[in-house]
Amino acid sequence: MESGEAVIAVRAKASSGSGARRLIVLGMMGQMPIAGVIWQVLHYLEGFRRLGFDVYYVEDTEAWPYNPEQNTVTDDCAYTLNSISRAMDLFGFSDRWAYRAVTHGGRWFGLSDSRVRQLFEGADVLINLTASTVLREEHLRVPIRIYLETDPVLPQIEIAKGNASYIDLLGAHTHHFSYGENLGAADCGVPVQRFHYFPTRQPVVLDWWNRSKLPLRNSATAPPACFTTIANWRQSGKDFDWNGETYTWSKHHEFSKFIDLPHCTSACLELALALKTGAATKERSWVGLSEEEASAVQRLTAHGWKVINAMSFSTDLLSYRDYIQNSSGEFTVAKDQNVRLRSGWFSDRSACYLAAGRPVITQDTGFGKIIPAGEGLFSFRTKQDIVVALETIQSDYNKHSRAALEIAEEYFRAESVLVK
Repeated sequence: MESGEAVIAVRAKASSGSGARRLIVLGMMGQMPIAGVIWQVLHYLEGFRRLGFDVYYVEDTEAWPYNPEQNTVTDDCAYTLNSISRAMDLFGFSDRWAYRAVTHGGRWFGLSDSRVRQLFEGADVLINLTASTVLREEHLRVPIRIYLETDPVLPQIEIAKGNASYIDLLGAHTHHFSYGENLGAADCGVPVQRFHYFPTRQPVVLDWWNRSKLPLRNSATAPPACFTTIANWRQSGKDFDWNGETYTWSKHHEFSKFIDLPHCTSACLELALALKTGAATKERSWVGLSEEEASAVQRLTAHGWKVINAMSFSTDLLSYRDYIQNSSGEFTVAKDQNVRLRSGWFSDRSACYLAAGRPVITQDTGFGKIIPAGEGLFSFRTKQDIVVALETIQSDYNKHSRAALEIAEEYFRAESVLVK
């Protein structure tokens, strides 16, 4: 991956002074305090720390926090603060985070406001992870400001349409990185204008996912192994029209194309869905499903899918990891936007499955040009592709488990991804 310009700039900055390079990751763990989001941030923090950076996490999004236990946005940031604090304590970042609560008049928690000002004044690099933060004056003083896009396509479309808010957001950064590793390629239909995007992907701290090296607990008992995935079922608001066609965001469109898959294979298939149940429950059940959501669950189970409540484990980092490790592998789909326009996007969650030695079967977005598929990792376009992949994995599971881990080590190892 050719992203050398930013790395060279960072190293040049560091060589001009003494001590570790200070790097601030801007994120949205408090805005969305669920395990998948938190793991993504932690991989970046730990990866940069292992590379010798003086790393801090700062959340300054202007957004109200979300409480998954109540399934609501709220002006009470207690759940958010506890969630961030637990995660940071668990991995040795207890004195390296700050959260700005707009619901409390912009008050800083974690680090003091004076310490946060000092951080920005002395920072060498700013990583705007998921493009979560609209940069303000104090952010703009940091010499290297990296826009790190984990969901490509929609931003590029909006820029091509001349959307000033997107243009201003990206324009405030000195470098632009995207999980769309196929952007600019001849077979990619995503327009690339105004900005140059360096390709990147999710870094994973491999020893956090390898059972033989884990310092933390695992589940004492495991449920029957299935091919699983963790997903939102229906999401709205990010569909768009481009060149006379409509491109959708919600994954339920893609899952529905393969609704009868369980009847075509002997493999157990389970979906852990984050449906709006009114409140989270620690049981693998639903509370307060809407009529539409209840209908979706009924339809899936009628076609042979196992369906569980993702919120039964998604509010706890270790339970989330246990769920992935206790799976046979992952079967999942990608957003229509990434599939038809061939962005080359690859899921950060799928990277965690691979790091746990769990084979992955995922929808083709063009990523196969960069990450090899065929052993441990399989891409598909048709239902028959999926059936063949499941049979292939089951015929020699140990082989494909080892291959999954090898892919993670070569393509997702944090210490390698973050220096390319």
